[in-house]
Amino acid sequence: MSQMRDYNRELNDTGNVENQKYAYQFDYDVMQPFMIRSFAPFFRGETLLELGSHKGEFTKRFLPFFKDITCVEASDVAIAEAKRRFGSGIQFINSTFETLQLPKRYDNIVMTHVLEHLDDPQLVLRLINEKWLSENGRLFLAVPNAHAPSRQIAVKMGLISHNSAITPAEAEHGHRITYSLDTLERDAVASGLNVIHRSGVFFKALANFQWDRLLQTDIISEAYLEGAYKLGQQYPDLCSSIFLVCEPGRQKA
Repeated sequence: MSQMRDYNRELNDTGNVENQKYAYQFDYDVMQPFMIRSFAPFFRGETLLELGSHKGEFTKRFLPFFKDITCVEASDVAIAEAKRRFGSGIQFINSTFETLQLPKRYDNIVMTHVLEHLDDPQLVLRLINEKWLSENGRLFLAVPNAHAPSRQIAVKMGLISHNSAITPAEAEHGHRITYSLDTLERDAVASGLNVIHRSGVFFKALANFQWDRLLQTDIISEAYLEGAYKLGQQYPDLCSSIFLVCEPGRQKA
């Protein structure tokens, strides 16, 4: 049995583990726009459920696509800040996924950089498949990639022991697993979901803190970012993040 989790503490980005941050401008300014660009061709219907909405940084990027948005977040501190940002235009639910009660099913469900935090990811994926996803709906499931070159370089430098290791900073913020494409698809399929597309977002050979420093200079151009995004489509296993697009699978009798 897992210990009682403090989701507000996991939310806190103080960098108190060896002075490492958890969220970087690279995530907000580079990865999020490219994620939306990767997901958008697969959107369908009018409703969106975001599982693990944090403070709403990613949520705002869905506003041009959907008018009916519901967000679920376990941290009441994050929910309060998101409500201040968006008011009544978005429905927010403060709940863990395991105890979540929803009023309807959704055409699009998004879970980005959340699955790796869950104590029982297959349980939550089964709930998505069996209870939360509409008949013609799609799940967009994205996680950090164990095989990202930046991570493999860290292994060769002796900073972490192996590609899928959980670093101290990741553990401090609630990580339970570091996925690769094969293990991500394993959990999706085991939960009954039907994987219709798999890919990666953004070829990444530098650590996030290195990217944050570079983005403050003129060294990295928009053309370079575009090139890294397109190269990631060619080599998904070498991307910063990997993702699946899933549809409901047949439920066992």
